[in-house]
Amino acid sequence: MKTELTAFLEKYEERIIGQSLNLRLLLSAILAGGHVLLEGVPGTGKTQMVRTLAGLLGGSFNRIQFTPDLLPSDITGSMIYNMKESSFQTLKGPIFTNILLADEINRTPAKTQAALLEAMEEKQVTIQGETYPLPEVFFVVATQNPIEFEGTYPLPEAQQDRFLFKLNIDFPTFEEEKTVLREVIENSFDEKLVASILDMDAFLRIRKEIEKVTVSENVLDYTMQIVRKTRDIEAIRYGASTRAGISIGKAAQSWAYLAGRDYVTPDDIKMVAKPALRHRIQLSPHVELEGATVDQIIEELVGSVPVPR
Repeated sequence: MKTELTAFLEKYEERIIGQSLNLRLLLSAILAGGHVLLEGVPGTGKTQMVRTLAGLLGGSFNRIQFTPDLLPSDITGSMIYNMKESSFQTLKGPIFTNILLADEINRTPAKTQAALLEAMEEKQVTIQGETYPLPEVFFVVATQNPIEFEGTYPLPEAQQDRFLFKLNIDFPTFEEEKTVLREVIENSFDEKLVASILDMDAFLRIRKEIEKVTVSENVLDYTMQIVRKTRDIEAIRYGASTRAGISIGKAAQSWAYLAGRDYVTPDDIKMVAKPALRHRIQLSPHVELEGATVDQIIEELVGSVPVPR
């Protein structure tokens, strides 16, 4: 399994240039059974990143462009009357897939955003009072644009907390961006989905192996000290929830497995703490006025917690 994952990552990094760390974090999240919020300016490859992930996994993929007029039924599905058979028929929506890309999720009202809540948390959808299970491998990646706020609807804290990670997509380096430009101009970049390296059965077996990755008592204590400290320091107005600690622990297991280990180290916790916490805490107003960022505060907080031996 680890050989297949190595080949997976090599192909993934070959296809998506300049985002190596984010690619590994994205894969860690889906291996941990979580969902991811991607934030970045348009044109940085967010959609291609998710589409390629689905292709390599051999899973089904759907994309929904969130707009102000999108209805909850456009996501979950609806009941229609079949005149030929004189009966009602359920039409399942695009949410019935392995990997769902919710593009620009903050452009649709809260009522439609909430349609994702039950699916993300319970892995099921209710249509006209009837409950339908989603695929065992179900992963939501939502994107949002950080530079446009007119006509947008900020995600409620309750929904943000359901994302395991929030990843910030930055611009690649000069040479990496030049490579992308050359490949597109020379028509050597094929935008079609790549051949799958894993299938859903293999993916589920890997998940079972990750559940066996050891998290020692010292590492558990270290994780909880970080989470609880977010509730105690003056710089943070609202600290992280218990779900944040669970997210860090599960993501660290995946990260350790990708590194070829069957145990979690404090460095694994440090690696996943920032993407697991940055969308779950709110800074105090005076700290924001001073120009501090969430990532800076998390780095200082994690650095202040003694590392277990």
